[in-house]
Amino acid sequence: MLRMWRHHRALQRVEPGDGRALKPFRWWQMTFRALTYLRLTREDGRQTVYAVDVRHWQNQSSGQVKAHLYLDGRQHARSRLPAVFPVLGGTVEVRMSAFGLKRCHYVTEGGAEHRLVPDPDSAEGRRAHLDRAHPALSRRIGFLSTIVLVISLALLICQLAEIVTQVEPVAQRFGAFTSPVDLPVWLNIAIGAGAATASMERALRLRYNWLLDGGAG
Repeated sequence: MLRMWRHHRALQRVEPGDGRALKPFRWWQMTFRALTYLRLTREDGRQTVYAVDVRHWQNQSSGQVKAHLYLDGRQHARSRLPAVFPVLGGTVEVRMSAFGLKRCHYVTEGGAEHRLVPDPDSAEGRRAHLDRAHPALSRRIGFLSTIVLVISLALLICQLAEIVTQVEPVAQRFGAFTSPVDLPVWLNIAIGAGAATASMERALRLRYNWLLDGGAG
């Protein structure tokens, strides 16, 4: 029920586009722009190309990041994130985390989901190329990102438990907890930076877990 309500609210946020042309992706936009494509075939056999353009990190602190939907190279619609765009045969759902896109999928009327294809020049597209060209290396990088986030989460839980149990009423009821790991400040900062980097790498693959990646944010 809650998901359906959010879906309906997102549909209501969609505004018509102004018909402007889609600008090509530039290499220097890799850190703040995501561009993905969806190719669909109409009943008459004609192919339609949708593009979703998101300038993330732009006004993100104010919650005003928008996704722009282009139809055959022209702006067709726009919406504040999270966005749900009606398209041929279904909808395109777009959501982002603190580190980039966490969802950009075409959901058919039958419920099937398909991830949109990133522009080859984008950071997401280059990561996808690495996965195709060097699958073994790609898997190792993905595994390392997960391990870094798991370690970071475990340390965070231990540190929070130690702080909470130092409160006198809590300590009297449950006992005080002392973290078995006492790291210097510089190492805590390094682990935090590593966790942020790992979440960014996962965002390039549209991988998101509320516990791992949410904790890193």
